[in-house]
Amino acid sequence: RRLLENGANSSFVNQFLDQDTPVSEIVKDPVEQVRLSSSYRHPKIPLPVGIYRASGRDGGERDNSPGLDLDNPQTVAELYCEFERNSTTIVIAAPIINGKAALDGEAKDVVSPANRDIVAGKCIDSSDRNIEDALAGATLAQTAWDKLGGKARAAILIKTAELLEQSKSRLMQLVSNEAGRILADTVSEVREAADFCRYYGLKAEQHFSGASLLPGPSGEQNQLSLHGRGTFLCISPWNFPLAIFVGQIAAALAAGNSVIAKPAEQTPLVAFEAVKLFHQAGVPGTVLQLLTGKGSELGPKLVTDSRISGVCFTGSTGVAKLINRQLAERPGAIVPLIAETGGQNAMIVDSSALPEQVVDDVINSAFNSAGQRCSALRVLFVQEQIADNVIAMLTGAMDALVMGDPLQLATDVGPVIDDRALSGLNRHLENMQAHANASIIARYDSVRVPATGSFFAPTIIGIESISVLSEEVFGPVLHIVRYRSKNLDAVLKDINDTGFGLTLGVHSRREQFANRVFENTHVGNTYINRNIVGAVVGVQPFGGHGLSGTGPKAGGPHYLFRFAIEKTKTTNLVATGGDVSLLNLS
Repeated sequence: RRLLENGANSSFVNQFLDQDTPVSEIVKDPVEQVRLSSSYRHPKIPLPVGIYRASGRDGGERDNSPGLDLDNPQTVAELYCEFERNSTTIVIAAPIINGKAALDGEAKDVVSPANRDIVAGKCIDSSDRNIEDALAGATLAQTAWDKLGGKARAAILIKTAELLEQSKSRLMQLVSNEAGRILADTVSEVREAADFCRYYGLKAEQHFSGASLLPGPSGEQNQLSLHGRGTFLCISPWNFPLAIFVGQIAAALAAGNSVIAKPAEQTPLVAFEAVKLFHQAGVPGTVLQLLTGKGSELGPKLVTDSRISGVCFTGSTGVAKLINRQLAERPGAIVPLIAETGGQNAMIVDSSALPEQVVDDVINSAFNSAGQRCSALRVLFVQEQIADNVIAMLTGAMDALVMGDPLQLATDVGPVIDDRALSGLNRHLENMQAHANASIIARYDSVRVPATGSFFAPTIIGIESISVLSEEVFGPVLHIVRYRSKNLDAVLKDINDTGFGLTLGVHSRREQFANRVFENTHVGNTYINRNIVGAVVGVQPFGGHGLSGTGPKAGGPHYLFRFAIEKTKTTNLVATGGDVSLLNLS
């Protein structure tokens, strides 16, 4: 038609057309064609919810948690509508004692770290009476919960995962408001919490559902069974106020323990809502107790109490050591401490690495979550031949970040948790400016740093050695060390000498180099040619050793055993005359 309109001869055009085919066959509505077409999805490629089941591996008999497509405008619009509806409800967090919220204390404001004028909710701290009632109730309830068995406990944890996902938007909003986490991080929080429940539930069903038979001499029956230790005190941090909080509780419950949950004083709101979901799913109120308040006040009262049979802690190395000393000084049984602490996490980049990928992964590892992940990148080692180029690219990428309201989709970096954390970062910056072996390479434009809350400008600092750092710097600060390839062994020794062993990154296109680094460093989680944050439950078990924790790894196949005791029963069947179940003893 266009040819004819432009003056082409009709006989010339007709020779290219099939005169027997009507125009309606050639010109069709593409939308209707798509609707009528059959699916071309390969039947052996699982949907995201089924990827673990399709793997056929141990730990795969569970659903994957669903996410949210934050690149879809419709999804985001619906999410903000839910946020608007949720904002009319003010959460008042309080101790939950034997299934009931203790609302008889003074409710204090929980202020958003992103905006000091916004009250995220209110919190009532625990009284001494609350502490005693929680300990007494949990102690009495534990035996029945343990006898319930792993299969029944697993069903309750799976139900908890479903309720967490149904409450996704509300939990995301609370996490962002009280912890300052950006939207993408809040999605991950809910997913990880649900994954913990399903994974630990699966492990409970596999290992805590009755006695297993062990080989023995002829005529002898040997049984091994796993049971809860008693009452576990679970102390969780503010940087993962939902995921780690839920993960600790789910593991302790799965193993047959009752739990006293102590969230960080900065983030009680989401903890309060999460405990209510556990109870709604079927965990008895006496089995799971919530105590709110300052760790410095509640910790000594709980850790030193003889009714606490174990402590699960995530936080600073210093506090973990304090808890360990308090447990050691207690009379009576030796009490286990499961601790996951911080790290002086490093990444080593050699000259063969792809600079664009390095920069992307470094920015994500160092500045995601405002650097407030225990796994976050603290020290980047760059081979000197490529250092100038990589640093220039990093500086530009850092400048492209957006700081601001964590609930806004465009935000890349939110606030640090409070003004105390902000003051500590400012002191570190001053120390580095005055240090002979350190220099400020680049800082995020201070004009673009919001003044509404506890925001710290992302910063890149050059240092001569990792030994310049005396402690972990918990915030959006990246330190860079240039190294020569011939000095790699010295670099690895310096990293090991810090005593930390949580996460490590390697960027290299040489497999031999990556293996050399991996084999000669004492680190729990090593990541090659990717970022070093965002371990996935059951896929990348997470945890360190040395100053970074006690192990075993959270979200791994051995974690639940640390919460348990073993019992064996040996029966001489010959002495009892064979199978006594066949005897009529009535």
